[in-house]
Amino acid sequence: MKHEPDILEERDPEAAAIVRARADVAAGRVVPHEKVAAWLKTWGTADEQPMPREWLE
Repeated sequence: MKHEPDILEERDPEAAAIVRARADVAAGRVVPHEKVAAWLKTWGTADEQPMPREWLE
């Protein structure tokens, strides 16, 4: 399904992104800092890990 931008997105994409982010936080769709930090520590190492797909759900 294609996403159709609403009027807020058309006029102010940054504000629309903030609204979506706040809704995600309110709904509990967040990744704990500790998990993100542990993943980032793998960057540039021989054991570099891809971003976990479940973070996108």
